[in-house]
Amino acid sequence: MTPSVLVRVAGAVCWLLSSAVAVPAAAGQDPAAPPNAAALVRTTGGRVALTYRGSLLLDATVASTGAPPDFRAVIDNAGGRVTQILKWTATRGTRLTLSGTVHASPEAFAAEVEPRDNALPLVRHAVGPVSNPLNRAVYDRRFDWVLSVDFPASAGIVPEVSSGTAAAFRVDAKGGEVAIRFRPRYYQRHRALAEYRPWTYRPWEHSVAGWTSWYAFFDKVTERDVQRTADVLGEVLRPFGYRYLQIDDGYQRLPIGMPANWLETNDKFPGGLAALRRYISDRGLEPGIWTNVSFQQTDQAESHARWFVRTPEGRPAHGNWVGFVMDGSQAGAIANLVTPVYRALADMGWSYFKLDALRHLRYEGYNSFAAYFTRKGLDRAQVFRRVVSAVRDVIGRDRYLLACWGIRPELIGLVDGVRVGNDGFGYGSFAQYNSFNNVVWRNDPDHIELGRPDGYRAATLTSLTGSVLMLTDPPEVYRTERVEAARRTAPVLFTRPGQIYDVDPSRSSRLGEVGAQLSGAGPRSFDADQRLVVPLYQLDIARPFEQWTVLARAGGDGEIALADLGLRRGTDYLAFEFWTHTALGIARDHLTLPPVDPGYQVQVVCLRARVDRPQVLSTSRHVSCGGPDLLDVRWADDTLSGTSELVPADPYAVFLTEPAGFRLEDVRTDGAAVVVQSMEGDTRVIRLLSPRGGPARWTARYARIH
Repeated sequence: MTPSVLVRVAGAVCWLLSSAVAVPAAAGQDPAAPPNAAALVRTTGGRVALTYRGSLLLDATVASTGAPPDFRAVIDNAGGRVTQILKWTATRGTRLTLSGTVHASPEAFAAEVEPRDNALPLVRHAVGPVSNPLNRAVYDRRFDWVLSVDFPASAGIVPEVSSGTAAAFRVDAKGGEVAIRFRPRYYQRHRALAEYRPWTYRPWEHSVAGWTSWYAFFDKVTERDVQRTADVLGEVLRPFGYRYLQIDDGYQRLPIGMPANWLETNDKFPGGLAALRRYISDRGLEPGIWTNVSFQQTDQAESHARWFVRTPEGRPAHGNWVGFVMDGSQAGAIANLVTPVYRALADMGWSYFKLDALRHLRYEGYNSFAAYFTRKGLDRAQVFRRVVSAVRDVIGRDRYLLACWGIRPELIGLVDGVRVGNDGFGYGSFAQYNSFNNVVWRNDPDHIELGRPDGYRAATLTSLTGSVLMLTDPPEVYRTERVEAARRTAPVLFTRPGQIYDVDPSRSSRLGEVGAQLSGAGPRSFDADQRLVVPLYQLDIARPFEQWTVLARAGGDGEIALADLGLRRGTDYLAFEFWTHTALGIARDHLTLPPVDPGYQVQVVCLRARVDRPQVLSTSRHVSCGGPDLLDVRWADDTLSGTSELVPADPYAVFLTEPAGFRLEDVRTDGAAVVVQSMEGDTRVIRLLSPRGGPARWTARYARIH
């Protein structure tokens, strides 16, 4: 029987104790772990306070336009998932208001926790302390709890204070009935991610943008291919935020197996790995390298059978793709097959590690030989985790570790990124695992080929969702006009999901099947699709001087209700398309968009609330319409001024509105030269250039015309 507690409160002062339904901690649990238990609730008259982990979580008042409301509380822990609900119901014909403050850690953010009825298919992300009326919850990533307001009450969550030690959010809810819902261990228990312990690790917050050799050269890659790519990348793309150059399969000696075959290169790489690492670093790039967990050396496997999973006959077990299955429970296997490789690579200075064939070790290896682990009394998922933990221990937390390929819930907390789908760029991750991105790990949709027709679209959606952006063209492509798709999409901003549910749950809902797979020969039912599942992607950006919205559209209907984006009704918004540098006019309540340009296969519309004076529409630097480059914007004394971060020798444009009643008098800059300033249609364009790059101050002084 599922334990639950239902309480009706009638007294003036009442404490609701949650300990009666707390889920017991497992033996050996981390003492720093937050409790899987309901909050302590105190109600005094019209005030309510929730306390969790000994700290105030919610301090609020409940007011009614009529008689005191009926109050009910329930705590349920079905399946070890604690849900605590507090509900106030007004007397007939009256209304309630709950207003207060949610206190959380600095990792907390506002989001939606469940889909709205008849909602526009849309994937939302945010940068900074965004305020969006669609948000009905606060999720605290550090301690994995969520506090939300139930439908049908109206709700608003507005960030108030954020520092290095705490964050606070204003919560307001109104209706004839108001219910708040507290769920501890949200991703771990409610989303069934058993290894998710966010209080023990942080997601990788730096931009992950670079190049990998696989689709450019496959396993025919040579040392010279890598060197000439490093030359081009360092010159053409590094200034725009491309940090990494990762060599893929093709440098190692065959057969894959003992550490020497990873560390001593084949004839196509005569200079060796240490010299190649130096060559890459000398071009200002971070060196990355591919390895995998398969083992193909028959003689070595038979000579060291104790390091491998064994058949009932005592022979080293063998699986398709993975070869001989190393046994992560054996200290000798870790010490002789794993640690030497990654210690040597780390000592050489490699800083990006792509760890491949993990699905094959799990499926053809550990799952296929489950009886071996059962006989030894071992949890095969934990043994699998131990292999990757050994890699992480050696390389440390300051080097990027990518798990490849397919969803790997067993490795949460150990890896920084996960290649969530099949070989080849896939759009599915953007909507099927959107709630994982930059919370559980960073999603990798696989490599982008700018030479393909969808190069602009792939780079745009990857950047605006805060995913891993790795290119994979031959370097000659980056000296063609196609390079513009790359230049305008890096660096990748660190986003948080605006929805902590998956917009398309068809894949993540099947994650429980990972333990019952015996083959990794192709995508499984839970691996992300390659299809474009959802055509609309929204990024809200909050800066101290302004908040704006970026909407990427890759198809679908061009008529969009602004309320579906969380934009205010009855408010004018200025719309500007980034790739074509086209002002789309003023939108109120509805946005009407032209067909998507087939040359780009994507639109990027910047939406800013209109004010009755000149203002910034966008800049030309980045697809986020100013995200990484627009450092400050001010209006004072009829002067619009700003500070922008410029790329050396990259023409930079600031696009401004110039409404009736204002005439531009003067444009001045410090740190860059004004190449030209002119009207292009209804848009004022100020074009700047700086040979050295860096911050540039610009001012546009206006006179009022009566």
